[in-house]
Amino acid sequence: QVQLVESGGGLVQAGGSLRLSCAASGRTFSTYYMGWFRQAPGKEREFVAVISWSDTYYADSVKGRFTISRDNAQNTVYLQMNSLKPEDTAVYYCAAARMKWSTSASTYDYWGQGTQVTVSS
Repeated sequence: QVQLVESGGGLVQAGGSLRLSCAASGRTFSTYYMGWFRQAPGKEREFVAVISWSDTYYADSVKGRFTISRDNAQNTVYLQMNSLKPEDTAVYYCAAARMKWSTSASTYDYWGQGTQVTVSS
């Protein structure tokens, strides 16, 4: 069992930056693929980024602006978000997958409660 707790969300102006953190419980954190997803009001949850032990992959909409990283010693995954746009406004969720690298939410086994990111124009 893995418990995930996100933090770092907030209100920021367009062009600004935020760093999200996701703290995980459990001693097997390093074995999980970790992903970030987001969900805007009235929209489906969408993939943002995923990290294995060292490889990363991003949605086209955030590529070049967002960076996912992890610190296995701290059981934490991060999402550095730069050059934020109003369309980045959403609840951001981190998720853990045991079996495989994926951009599909259905692959992930554990989810955090989400943190709100609001970007004003």
